Amino acid sequence: MNKIEILAHLEEIKDERGIKIWARAGVKGMSSFGIGVTKLKALAKKVGKNHELALELWNEPNIECKILSTLIDDPKIISRKQINKQVKDLDFWMLSGSYCGYLLPKYPEIKELSEEWMKSKNKLERRCGFLLMYQVAKNDKKLPDQYFIPVIQVIEKELQQEENFVKDAMNNALWTIGMRSKNLNKMCIQVAKNIGRVKVDYGENSCEAINVVKHLTTGRLQKKLNS
Repeated sequence: MNKIEILAHLEEIKDERGIKIWARAGVKGMSSFGIGVTKLKALAKKVGKNHELALELWNEPNIECKILSTLIDDPKIISRKQINKQVKDLDFWMLSGSYCGYLLPKYPEIKELSEEWMKSKNKLERRCGFLLMYQVAKNDKKLPDQYFIPVIQVIEKELQQEENFVKDAMNNALWTIGMRSKNLNKMCIQVAKNIGRVKVDYGENSCEAINVVKHLTTGRLQKKLNS
């Protein structure tokens, strides 16, 4: 499928109820077909990996096109120049989540990019830096516990003073780091208690920030970590 065919297909399956949901979620400066991620993933599977098409779709001022772009682009051949340009378009929190959750997890230099962005003065880059740290903590099983301690310390010190969605990304990173090992679990639970309740404004919807203490103290996780 090419871009014209994809746009025609999205128009054909658009959902008016979904359009209203996207609007309530805070999409600004982009149109929407009201299509959920499940259907976009199915479409992406049909289209297959296509770097050039992904670039074309990203340039469309449409939320579904951009999310679809993150699903079909090839993380092994994307350039740092492309990433630096596209990160500027990630102000909408669900799009930054898609970009860092679908496209960048298999980017070869994800750890280095995360480390750089977490220290950035730009809030979008900081947000994405901690979203990427979530992926690093989730997927890179070879990293020692010691690697994550400075990240935990930054989260404890700075989370409550951070920008709304940087808070969200930090909170999720802390949660995932705390699932890696028994020692990190204990440390992250204590840090989450020290931080206190995390409040994130997700717009006009029912989303709430993850309760890190609750998620890190479940019987199932504790059994796994202590086995």
